[in-house]
Amino acid sequence: MTERRCPKCGTAYADTARFCPRDGSLLVEAQSKRPPASPPPPTGPSSGSTAVRTPPPSKPGLDRAASLLGQVLDGRYQVQKKLGEGGMSYVYLAREVATGHDVAIKVLSPKLATDRSSVERLRREAGLAMRLDHPNVCRILRLGESEDGLIYLVMPFLKGELLSDREVKAGPMRLADGIDVLEQVCLGLHHAHEVQIVHRDLKPENIMLVSEDRGSSRERAVVMDFGLAKERRADPAIAKLTATGIILGTPEFMSPEQIRGRPLDARSDIYALGIVGFEMFTGKLPFQGRNAQEMMIARLRGRPQKLRELRADLPEALEGALARAMETNPDARYNTALEFAEALHGPQRSGFLSKIKEKLT
Repeated sequence: MTERRCPKCGTAYADTARFCPRDGSLLVEAQSKRPPASPPPPTGPSSGSTAVRTPPPSKPGLDRAASLLGQVLDGRYQVQKKLGEGGMSYVYLAREVATGHDVAIKVLSPKLATDRSSVERLRREAGLAMRLDHPNVCRILRLGESEDGLIYLVMPFLKGELLSDREVKAGPMRLADGIDVLEQVCLGLHHAHEVQIVHRDLKPENIMLVSEDRGSSRERAVVMDFGLAKERRADPAIAKLTATGIILGTPEFMSPEQIRGRPLDARSDIYALGIVGFEMFTGKLPFQGRNAQEMMIARLRGRPQKLRELRADLPEALEGALARAMETNPDARYNTALEFAEALHGPQRSGFLSKIKEKLT
């Protein structure tokens, strides 16, 4: 039996509720408390039993979140493999016991679980991403908290390859393949922007190329990890979350306004996607520097390198589209991701935007 609990006031509600009526907080799923079970009979050579006893869950700690392999998290998810880890979380491949479906689970590092701002950011990530529903965006299925205090997110497990890994393995992309990826990312971003969400950390490591149809070589580009996503309508509580002394975002892809700490909108994601596209076609970044700080200064003061200086075989329309996406002044960029997608093809595809809008409506 499950229930949903308010992380602020601690009030428990039925599992159909999503927000606390007292303070508006996003509720987290938690196993309802059960009376302690009778201890199992002893096992051993004399018992005649081959049952395996599962040790009681330990108190939340660094070892607990980092070593979930083989365990059943929260009585729901059989953890099968560690997919990766970062400063805030561990990511696992798991199988949902009830359905047999594979899922990806992001578990908040316990060393940060006591940091209220870190926990709030994870809950905010879930609250935002649960509103997203688009084939080019990775959605959040569930936000949960285990009985021993591990906070986690459940997402679909996507079988594919990160764009960053593809670039390392295969080098610069062919024109048609690269434009296809950029168009799909534009569609995913447009969906997020329509519900007032800005990604803020778009980069090749956050774009997954998923193979779906065996008879087709086309891959689906999926925008991952809205962990730094931010609602366009910022409020003081959310603004405080970025005042931690840590730069939120990846320096190589941050827009000038993000570097300056100014308010962000969809055009900041368009800027980052312009850099992603440039690197995807050339294998290099459009701004140079000996370190991240110099590269950020270059984006504030300089102009990006021209695409066709590195690849003369690419069309002028593509060079112009990427250059406009990377304009220092947001007002000089495209206003929407769909406009950027249309410009990738030049005048010969002027009807692309209207066709896409028809599909979306």
